[in-house]
Amino acid sequence: MASRRRVLPTTPIGAVRHYFNLKQEELALILDVGKAIIGHIESGRRGLSMSLQQRLLPLLRHVPQPFGPYAEDEPLPAAAAAPDPEPLRQRHRICLLQAGQLRYQMRPLTARAVYASRWQAAIAAILAELPASTSFGEEDDQTPLRNWLRGRGRQFGPGRAAKWHLLRVRAEALEAEAAALALLLPPPPAPAGSAPEPGKSPDQSSRSPAATA
Repeated sequence: MASRRRVLPTTPIGAVRHYFNLKQEELALILDVGKAIIGHIESGRRGLSMSLQQRLLPLLRHVPQPFGPYAEDEPLPAAAAAPDPEPLRQRHRICLLQAGQLRYQMRPLTARAVYASRWQAAIAAILAELPASTSFGEEDDQTPLRNWLRGRGRQFGPGRAAKWHLLRVRAEALEAEAAALALLLPPPPAPAGSAPEPGKSPDQSSRSPAATA
């Protein structure tokens, strides 16, 4: 579906149409003229008569001078209706759920990174304790062990690091969205009344010490 062409608010007719989001035929209906006349005035082929100016004036009085930005570029008016909390609450729950799932997927990758870091810190000392090769160029019995130990320090490579950060960015974005939604939600209702103390009825718990003295 093609997007609706913007009305340039450079003439009184255009300013009114732009400000009130009116089609040519809608403004023509208000002014009691044909749609073609509105088009001719906007294109400059016809001037705005005195009688049309008088009929346009009640609308034009509401248009700020100079003509402001397009409505879609303005902030939400303070008088706009408060949002229905239920869709916000549902989206809030979804964001937290999905963020938690992503954080859960990060856990084994985080563990790999921690283990790899520990091995990298210890590998030099461990390799130094192994016996040296018996002769130059000859593979000794410790070579497979050395290779295995070095591999332990490489178990969190660039690919896994990229996956971890992608999960983190998505989780943080969902958590930020949930925090923004929480600010829009109404506060939870206050409890109807506190629970009575053990061994006392609700009436007894609500009495002040002075009243019972």
